[in-house]
Amino acid sequence: MNNFSYVRVASVEDAVQRAATDQAAMFIAGGTNLVDRMKVFLDQPSQLIDISRLELSRIEPTREGGLQIGALVTNTALADHPTVRRDYPILTRAILAGASQQIRNMATVGGNLMQRTRCPYYYDTVFACNKRQPGTDCAAVAGINRMHALFGASNHCIAVHPSDMCVALAALDAVVAVEGPQGKRQLPFVEFHRLPGETPQHDTNLEPGELITTVTLPPASFAKSGVYLKLRDRASYSFALVSVAAALALSDGQIREARLAMGGVAHKPWRSTGAEQFLIGKSAEEATFRQAAEVALEGAQPLPHNGYKVELTKRAVRRALTVSAKGGGIV
Repeated sequence: MNNFSYVRVASVEDAVQRAATDQAAMFIAGGTNLVDRMKVFLDQPSQLIDISRLELSRIEPTREGGLQIGALVTNTALADHPTVRRDYPILTRAILAGASQQIRNMATVGGNLMQRTRCPYYYDTVFACNKRQPGTDCAAVAGINRMHALFGASNHCIAVHPSDMCVALAALDAVVAVEGPQGKRQLPFVEFHRLPGETPQHDTNLEPGELITTVTLPPASFAKSGVYLKLRDRASYSFALVSVAAALALSDGQIREARLAMGGVAHKPWRSTGAEQFLIGKSAEEATFRQAAEVALEGAQPLPHNGYKVELTKRAVRRALTVSAKGGGIV
């Protein structure tokens, strides 16, 4: 690690002011991803701003009937919260599919949103990486890219977002509240993360100095049927090859509402609004789900080594929708 200063702040305003003053400073809470990156010199902050003691650890109902989640709520606390388990089980299932219990005990909601890709070319400084050092190259394009993106990639970066929780949040229409030097603002979750384009070094649409304060879940009649299906090389503590968050609301066998998001296929959680719109008004049956899977994978651009992901994702979509139509539960 490089030499850096450390300060523990007592207010959001103090944290934001320090980050705005020092552009090379970074926020730290659980540190489950940031510390790993610092150890291999991917991040070399001038200052670590410890936000772990801020009053951002509450889970509270909203007046509209949704749920507001503080950015410092741990993954374990969120997954185990009775309201989340009852009303948003898709989120509990996604969190429990990710990482180990020890990591979930430390990792925070805000940190989960801010974690960076686990692309091996990004982590290995022997290889060129535009995300790590803009303007060099993307070694993954001509390398082994079986884990990489089907959607939204560019010649500058083909990495995928690693989070399980974020895929569920995308399906749930979550809203992220942030506070920065210019004040407070809210971002729909599907707009929080970025596609790589020509600037893959930027993972989110946060402005310099902005700090995530809360994530809000709107009331959702479909959420209780939510399913999270994760396919990976091994069952224990492995990132997704592909994952699917799906939820349906039915009325007399017809699909009234639908949500579908995919992980492991793009630089950000990939929401398939086209498949959602296709499902509305259709019968909840195998033929419908098979067609919806085809719609969800329209526009996929497989790489030399990840073509298998196309069929794998289609099957995962069909399975998740089938289970959701039966009321959800363990896949």
